[in-house]
Amino acid sequence: MSLTRVSSVDQFERARRGSQASTHRRMSFSPMTTRVPLKKDDDSRRQSIVDIVHGYDDNTTTKRVVQVITAIIYCLFAAGIVFGYAAIKPVLIDEGVFGQLCTPKEIEEGTSPCYQQEIRLNLMFTIAAVSTNVAALPIGTILDRYGPRVCGIIGSVLLFAGACLFSAGSQVAADLYTPGYLLLALGGPFVFISSFQLSNTFPQRSGLILALLTGAFDASSALFLVFRLLYQATEGRLTTQKIFLAYLAVPILILLAQILIMPKESYKSVGEVIAQAEAEIEENTPRRSTPPSGLLADDGEEGEDEAARQVNISEITALLDKAAATEKPELAARAQEVQSRSGVWGAMHGYSALEQIRSPWFVLITAFTVVQMTRINYFVATIRPQEQYLLGSEEKAKQINEFFDIALPLGGIISIPLVGTLLDNTSTAFALGFLVVTATAIGILGCLPYTWAAVANVCLFVVYRPFYYTTVSDYAAKVFGFVTFGKVYGLIICLAGLFNLLQSPLDAATHVIFGGNPIPVNVILLSAAVIVGTSLVAYTAMRARTLEREKLEDEAELAREQLMPNAESAAGARPNGTNYGT
Repeated sequence: MSLTRVSSVDQFERARRGSQASTHRRMSFSPMTTRVPLKKDDDSRRQSIVDIVHGYDDNTTTKRVVQVITAIIYCLFAAGIVFGYAAIKPVLIDEGVFGQLCTPKEIEEGTSPCYQQEIRLNLMFTIAAVSTNVAALPIGTILDRYGPRVCGIIGSVLLFAGACLFSAGSQVAADLYTPGYLLLALGGPFVFISSFQLSNTFPQRSGLILALLTGAFDASSALFLVFRLLYQATEGRLTTQKIFLAYLAVPILILLAQILIMPKESYKSVGEVIAQAEAEIEENTPRRSTPPSGLLADDGEEGEDEAARQVNISEITALLDKAAATEKPELAARAQEVQSRSGVWGAMHGYSALEQIRSPWFVLITAFTVVQMTRINYFVATIRPQEQYLLGSEEKAKQINEFFDIALPLGGIISIPLVGTLLDNTSTAFALGFLVVTATAIGILGCLPYTWAAVANVCLFVVYRPFYYTTVSDYAAKVFGFVTFGKVYGLIICLAGLFNLLQSPLDAATHVIFGGNPIPVNVILLSAAVIVGTSLVAYTAMRARTLEREKLEDEAELAREQLMPNAESAAGARPNGTNYGT
């Protein structure tokens, strides 16, 4: 893995000592745990550093490229296929799924879908959609503890089981469609979330990689659209049973990819590499005997220990610099530039997951995600009745809905270069601000009773959706790091998923209280998004300035400490070789 020195010694100190470390680097020692200083030419210690650092460089560029491409491909076929529900729903209705719930009168009148059939199909999707988000937390925990390969294998097994149940649904009397759809929904995030760590394969292109993965997630909803087109082209001969039996090849290939191609452990950021290397060195460093009770270690020994520790840090960071520069210096510089430009890189790296969750960084991004995800899913579920009310035409609403079915997966693909460029070339605060402005524009267009506004709303929405998901994951990676990424990001999505249960009350309020008028609910959600989004952008921008100032102070302090020995030597010497002591 290409390693780039993107963190100062201060960032390393926080990562190494844990969350209790001060923001500013300070000289410290513990009289009860002093270490025997090792000389700079100690071969065993130096070899340990080299082994640890270069252990992260054993994957060639070609292999990393293959891993990224492989993840994008299987995310395209598995990550979010259940969100293509609107496309496959007509096929399920045509095959009579849940048709036994229809009353004799509805069957006689040819009502399709009947009321209970419609409710049951929508319930199948609701369970799957909510479970997808709620499962993000346990998935994240598994990812942090067991690594991406285990997550990918679990995901492939769930996808295989889900496809088997769905294909067998028409052969048995019991309902296998709902659990089958649920398993398909759970398998997707297992393979999708575990792929986020691949953004560290090429730090200088992390935003683009996340955009590609998120674009693949959005485009995967088109798979069910392809299924429907094949079903219609064969006049129903290619049934869902045959389609999902053929789909079994996808989880099998994902399983093989996890075993043969994908990494067992998550790729780490440079700060995390340094922390692990130093921790390994400390474990292999012999300890001094503890001084008698009440006595402190000799000042000379303390200085030697501090000097030895600084040698460790210096050699690790020098090796990292050398590893990056040896491969491609311009890429190393590019990665450092991207991470520095974000303004928030490493803000909470080295802190425990609990401390990260208690921070304003987490609270604000979670609140923003809850509001935005509720808006997104509410729009997806109600676009047709909304447009029917606003445009006053069922035919126009149907046309807008059909346009949306095609535009949704295309938007995920079209947005990839735009999102990647934005995240890699602007600050995180700017990206969040752009997100808030775009969301506001969508909210306004969603309240206008014009066809052009409906078309513009759909076009903006399908590009905004992957931009939003990518920005949230990019924010989590840059602010919280990948050591706790699974837990923190998983909790964000989990909470957002739970709040998505508000969709039913919002839908009921639209029909019962507002007489089918979607504007009041849209205005409420828009107002909440503006308030929370503005707060998030303001806090991020403020903290980015603070972090930049602290970084400059730390660099100045480090430079002063490096010059201190020479300064002391000059101060202690006198002309004509005369020294004065006290």
